[in-house]
Amino acid sequence: MALLAGLFVLVLAGCSSGSGAGTSAGTHASGASASVPVWARGMGTVNASQLPAEARRTLVLIDKGGPFPYARDGVVFGNFEGHLPKHPRGYYHEYTVPTPGSRDRGARRIVTGQGGEIYYTDDHYNSFRAVLR
Repeated sequence: MALLAGLFVLVLAGCSSGSGAGTSAGTHASGASASVPVWARGMGTVNASQLPAEARRTLVLIDKGGPFPYARDGVVFGNFEGHLPKHPRGYYHEYTVPTPGSRDRGARRIVTGQGGEIYYTDDHYNSFRAVLR
């Protein structure tokens, strides 16, 4: 009888796992898996492979440590708008994502966190999506 009760508990646990824990319906840009990192929960997400080509190239530069095309790449991002989780100053750094046809740096950025977080904005910090890799 105890074995049957144990199996019942396992079946119930299996049925309830992944049913919304860490995911928000409609927030994934591309069918991202249900295993959304803790830091990305509660916000929109996008798979790195679905970012604009310029953003993917910026990610490669970040991974390599540069060199970066803009003098402001890698500067501290202040998070003054408060759209990202609160952390001490210096936790976040920003990088330019070139915008074709723009005569300046444009509005697109990648912001990284010291914990490995990556965020993408295409509207100059008004909104962010967590980048899933």
